[in-house]
Amino acid sequence: MILVVNGPNLNLLGERKPEVYGDRGLDYVEEELIELAAELGVEVKFFQSNHEGELIDFLHEHRDKAEGVIINPGALTHYSYSLRDALEAIETPFVEIHISDIEDREDFRSKSVTKAIAIEQIAGQGLDGYKIGLRKLVKHLGGE
Repeated sequence: MILVVNGPNLNLLGERKPEVYGDRGLDYVEEELIELAAELGVEVKFFQSNHEGELIDFLHEHRDKAEGVIINPGALTHYSYSLRDALEAIETPFVEIHISDIEDREDFRSKSVTKAIAIEQIAGQGLDGYKIGLRKLVKHLGGE
């Protein structure tokens, strides 16, 4: 099973700053990933929360069943050492996703505390970044 985890404010995807994040919601991302996961022969499980502790609890709860994680930590990317520690503690490979190019935005957005322990960071590919991330993760795990 691949966990697809989305952090704060991603529940507003499609509404919040469509010029930056696009005009499609998280439901669109989930539908696209379900379809791709079926093609790749993997199962995906989705979770979104605006609360850091809930994200960490979800990762801990599913650590024994998860083969990998795709995560868009949202703003937690830039300062959440507790989320970083949780990702490291579950010892599951993960891909960090950002819809926009965090290097090309405000200075504070260019720092990621999780990038160094991710197998890859994908940024600036819009919602397609999730599909790119799933493909890279499955390949890393020895799949297609």
